Amino acid sequence: MNSNRRVLVFVVYSTAFLLLVSVIAEIYHLQWPGFNRVNLIADIIRKDTLIVSDTSDKSLPAPEMADKPHEEFSLYKKGHFITDFSIDTSKPSLKGFVQKLHELKNGKKRKVRIAYFGDSMIEGDLLTQTLRKLLQVTFGGTGVGFVPITSPISKFRQTVSDDYSDGWEDENFKSGNNNRLFISGHLFRTSGAWVQMVDQTAVDKADTIEKSLLCGYIRKPVKIAVNDHPVIINAAEAFNRIIINNTTGTGIKLSVADAQLPVYGISFESSSGIFVDNFSFRGITGIEFARLDSSFLESVKKNNPYDLVIFQYGVNMLYRPNDKNFSWYARAMLPVIRKFRNCFNESDFLLISTADRAFRYEGEYKSAIGIDSLIKVQAALAFETNSGFYNQFETMGGRNSIVDWATRNPSLANKDYVHPNHRGAEILGNYFFDAIMNEYKKYVVSLK
Repeated sequence: MNSNRRVLVFVVYSTAFLLLVSVIAEIYHLQWPGFNRVNLIADIIRKDTLIVSDTSDKSLPAPEMADKPHEEFSLYKKGHFITDFSIDTSKPSLKGFVQKLHELKNGKKRKVRIAYFGDSMIEGDLLTQTLRKLLQVTFGGTGVGFVPITSPISKFRQTVSDDYSDGWEDENFKSGNNNRLFISGHLFRTSGAWVQMVDQTAVDKADTIEKSLLCGYIRKPVKIAVNDHPVIINAAEAFNRIIINNTTGTGIKLSVADAQLPVYGISFESSSGIFVDNFSFRGITGIEFARLDSSFLESVKKNNPYDLVIFQYGVNMLYRPNDKNFSWYARAMLPVIRKFRNCFNESDFLLISTADRAFRYEGEYKSAIGIDSLIKVQAALAFETNSGFYNQFETMGGRNSIVDWATRNPSLANKDYVHPNHRGAEILGNYFFDAIMNEYKKYVVSLK
């Protein structure tokens, strides 16, 4: 074979291979930063209106998005502030959610749930434990909410004490087996293992707490053991919430003998009040939720509805010090948010920006140079999907705040210049609670 023919064959086979990979990537919503530059069909498949200009220019011109004359995109830059981008900032954001808070405050017996999704920034119930405590003190309710069956940081978490035996198989976003994963990114199976949990958040030990098993579908009745007593359950829907104990006790022991039952976790809730479910998964960006089936999400909405859905991601996008272009993330995350919005169509949605993170530049730790561009992309996602937005970066102090927090005495962040510690997370939880209360007060004023 002459050299010209070898070149031709190489080009043909390479193009065919890239075309095949491009089609697979689009079908399964796979994203890799480097591959996006050579995806052969991205430009003809993507029909989204969201176009974000990524630039190192400090002026950061506004994204090209649908014209909304009564909204102001630049509001995303404000710290300590939840915005729905309305020009009239006297009106409440998250109106449906704060209305339900008002009903709780005025004595209506109901459950108000928050699904708080995030990465290692909220791992171990950091930030969310503060938010939960403040909301429950203000609006009522007892219970830590959702707890996964096992977790590598379970001993780090302070709001639940747990113990579990060997024998639990964990399928998750990272394991490669994504069949019927829960919105936590995990699914557990076992043929005889047990788990024991004690809710540490209860203030009034006289409160009755519903302990519910969250699990997937199994076609037959299945025997489990609750506090060492056999119980037969029917898990007939794609997602099931089954009360397995309803006493004043704060602990529960569960064992499962049938590995066909997909087990997600246990939830602790009083019969009325507000509850915050922490769905942390280390190292993800949010696009992993593209793998979840819409019909399953609709079953979650039916049997475990949420009134507010929060996405807090971003720090794992800033894994290289010189990255500035995050347009591929906008393309990947937009259908995820739209899918969740369609499935949880009665919920309010809030996107929380990345917090600050720093790299060493010329021998000195400074905020990532692409952080403004990333936050702008995240705000544009909120703007485009009619979601609220909260700028965590500005709230914690803006540029180089993580460096300041890490070097204080006592410190508010770890010396990895990424993660706030317990003290810092508590501050962020208080800040976020205050921002919610600002919206709640606007709603109360609007009723007068």
